[in-house]
Amino acid sequence: MKIKLIAIGKTDDKDLNALIMVYKERLKHYIKFELIIIPDIKNVKNLSQKQQKEKEGSLLLSKLHSGDQLIVLDEKGKDFRSVEFSNFLQKKMNSGIKQLVFVIGGPYGFSEEVYKKAQGKISLSKMTFSHQMIRLFFTEQVYRAFTILKNEPYHHE
Repeated sequence: MKIKLIAIGKTDDKDLNALIMVYKERLKHYIKFELIIIPDIKNVKNLSQKQQKEKEGSLLLSKLHSGDQLIVLDEKGKDFRSVEFSNFLQKKMNSGIKQLVFVIGGPYGFSEEVYKKAQGKISLSKMTFSHQMIRLFFTEQVYRAFTILKNEPYHHE
């Protein structure tokens, strides 16, 4: 299985980028992991929130392939503890999915089309974080999940 994370807009903070790359590099030992950044939508001042979500949604959905399973990272999604998330990933791997795709929406969330296509929603916290920080938190949690599955001493309960 391959895991793909798709996000809207580049990460401006070089320190955050460096940390994301640390976990992305560590993940190579466990699974194929890809981070795809979709450029910010241009001329958003002329668009309503709904129009912006629809444009972003079209771009997100254009990155999917047939057979991909889509999970949105959404504040109203299912909460997992780290061990539960590792079990979730193990079940997905056992199910034979070729590619599991997680998406981080733009500032206003997702379009209805993205929600309709998604096979699940996961919340990383009830708190709100910047979209740039979510990339780091999610990538670290995927790494943590694999160390849990391999019984490696990274995670402590």
